[in-house]
Amino acid sequence: MPRIRPDFTNSPYFVDEPGNWHLKPGAPKELQIELEQYLDSLTIEDNAGTINGNQIQYPYNR
Repeated sequence: MPRIRPDFTNSPYFVDEPGNWHLKPGAPKELQIELEQYLDSLTIEDNAGTINGNQIQYPYNR
């Protein structure tokens, strides 16, 4: 399933470094706010018994 990328990723100010998304100096304030809101919305699901937020039954029997 393809992932939908946010619109700010098409901006010439956007720098797509793995694990280090950021904007170049001089980026418009609206773009800065949009990137900050997007990054704040990301959550890391690290609960016991899950992998990427998916519940894993234990013990795993095939």
